[in-house]
Amino acid sequence: VVHFAQQVDPSQPQAITTPSRHTPQFTHITMLSSLGRRAIARTGPRAFATSAFPPPKLFDYETVTKNLTVGDAIESVEQAFKALALGKVDVPLPMHIGIEESSVAGPGDCHIKGGYVSATPTFTVKLACVSFYKNLEKNLPPGSGIFIVVNAITGAPLGVFQENRFMTDLRTGAAGAVAMKYCTSPEQEVVGFIGCGAIAKNMARAAREIRPYKGVAFAHDGSEEFAKQMSDELGIPFDVVSSAEELCNKSDIIYTQTPGGSTVLEKDWLNPNGVTIIASGSDQPTKNEIPANVLAASKYISDLTKQTSKVGELRSGIEAGLMSEADVYAELGEIVNGTKAGREGNEIIVVDLTGTGAQDAAIGQVAWDKLGAN
Repeated sequence: VVHFAQQVDPSQPQAITTPSRHTPQFTHITMLSSLGRRAIARTGPRAFATSAFPPPKLFDYETVTKNLTVGDAIESVEQAFKALALGKVDVPLPMHIGIEESSVAGPGDCHIKGGYVSATPTFTVKLACVSFYKNLEKNLPPGSGIFIVVNAITGAPLGVFQENRFMTDLRTGAAGAVAMKYCTSPEQEVVGFIGCGAIAKNMARAAREIRPYKGVAFAHDGSEEFAKQMSDELGIPFDVVSSAEELCNKSDIIYTQTPGGSTVLEKDWLNPNGVTIIASGSDQPTKNEIPANVLAASKYISDLTKQTSKVGELRSGIEAGLMSEADVYAELGEIVNGTKAGREGNEIIVVDLTGTGAQDAAIGQVAWDKLGAN
């Protein structure tokens, strides 16, 4: 609607008239665009109603962390990967906002992801902030974030979950469980963890949901605490080793979840009887955990190729000239739905987990079902 008003001289007496588009006294004209007229014709006068949506429910961090576990997420994330491979998920590439360091900001990074899994009642948009390391000086964590779960029928936000990366870590752990389920064999009993932070704990918990194993841990800091906590919590043995090389020598399955500033293993360290590497540390163009020659020698499986080629391990293989997108054996969803085989003999498998909007949609639905639906 566009309003045009004729200018009137306030110093002159004005006659009181009835506005008419056919008289010179007409001072106010309302024009509707043809698009607006067609919209009203289709939907009637209530087309512009703005009331009736209740405010979204807010779930604070304590509520989220007390009520959700990685075990809640595995089945939903598995189905999301299957739908993703079948083209049944709308998942755009992530948005990245870099916050450069200055006297009033940063340094830090903000990632915005989201997705909709076909035939589910909600979709999710996630804002995750990471690497705000100055927060540590204020006794605050370097990361934070929210999930917004939206009604897929009305488009109205249903819930805002203050998860501070907790739900992100759950869905990442769930993806690690799916990778272990479909890309390893029961004979692979020793599971190594390079990096022993929050994501490693969820990977360890999620792997235990698949089957028992013997754990091995290495990190520059925190490996002893990690091993003790996981052993006590999961009821399985954990050893701590002094180097990544020693861990690789012992492990049949290796989870890597480090900041991704440099590669964390070498091809010569790997088990000659075959190994599955499940890498989750690379999720932006500056990160890289797995050497390009290991990627090139592997059966390489991506969570989403259009994403791993830009921000995942595949990117470094392409930049090194050793790989292209044609060298991707499969996306993880293709393994899940049986289109491609998982482990076949004594091979190196790399599963590149950059984190997809499909996973965010899956854990968002789980969170709403468990906390918000009632």
